[in-house]
Order: sequence, then structure tokens, then C-alpha cells
Amino acid sequence: MTVDLERLRASLLPEPLAGEFVQEDGAADLPLTPAAVLFPIVLRDDGYTVLLTQRTAHLRDHAGQVSFPGGRVEEHDRSPTDTALRETEEEIGLARERIEIVGFLPEYRTGTGFRVTPVVALVRPPFDLQPDPFEVAEIFEVPLSFLLDPANHQQHSLHYRGALRNYFAMPYGEYFIWGATAGMIRSLSERLGLLHVA
Repeated sequence: MTVDLERLRASLLPEPLAGEFVQEDGAADLPLTPAAVLFPIVLRDDGYTVLLTQRTAHLRDHAGQVSFPGGRVEEHDRSPTDTALRETEEEIGLARERIEIVGFLPEYRTGTGFRVTPVVALVRPPFDLQPDPFEVAEIFEVPLSFLLDPANHQQHSLHYRGALRNYFAMPYGEYFIWGATAGMIRSLSERLGLLHVA
């Protein structure tokens, strides 16, 4: 499955949209901290990939999980795009000059108390990465076609804060992509019309 860039652009929101959101189990009852992530699609000649990070094991939020580069909004950030670009530069050293913002996915509200704006971008090789050793254990790429294919979307559940929570996962080799990251990927699959959601 290949993704046409024009179709990708057309499927995205041109700006973050108030009132349109995807919500995880358990998010409705929480105060939510604003955050933003970069959804970086790397334009490799042999097929587009998605750049992901494995977070270090000692972090307070989402320790050890696979995630997009990003984080909470700071006072001096002018927009979700600014947050996503700043955090990406801090976490993995990806220069802004290699990044082209193409649109946004609906806000994603997590069961851990964040409302995340996913900022979708194209990344043009070559680029150099410098992971922040405090936050990032590893940087890796997964084929975009694999992530968007509903056949690779598994449904799981776990007990969290006294209730059974359902979530999606997309295992890829040694990497277990799940939770908010998988949810945002699934959001893009849906907007591209790949899920046939009623």
C-alpha cells in the first residue's frame, strides 16, 4: 500500500480544530494538559517511513514507550506547531529546515491526562539526528504502509486506574507501538479512508 502525498494533504486538517478530538478510554474525567507531537513522515526513495522514538525507562510520563517526538506546551510556545518543532529539535536534534508541516490530525485526548495536537510533517533526507540521552533511548523508522494498514492494528485491553481500558497496538519487530501513538496513527488511517469506520 502506497500513500499519495496529495491524498495525504487533503485528508488532514489545515489547522488545529477546536471541538474535534479523539478520546481514549478514561480521558473524559481528567484535567488535560496541552501537548503537541510531530508525526514525521520520512520521504525515503524506497518507501515512506515514520520516525519514532523509544523513550527512556526512567521518565515520569510514558516511560519506555514508543512515541512521536513531542511534549507539553510551554508558556513561550506560540502554537502547537511551535511546540512540536521545539520538542523534536530538543529530543532528537532534527533541524526545522528538513521539516515541512502538511497539516494536523484531530486533537488526541489521552487516559494519562494530555490533550495532544498531532502535527503531521514531511521530512526530507538526508538529516542528522542527535537523541537527547535523558529522554530518548532509541530512534527508529517504520514503513508508513505497515502502520496505516488496518490488518496490523490489534486491539488490547488493560486495567488502569480501576477500570478496563481498551487500546490499539501495532507490533513491529521488537517494537510494541501502542496507546496514544498507535491511536494517532489509526486516526490518520481513518482520515485516509482505510478503516471503513461507520
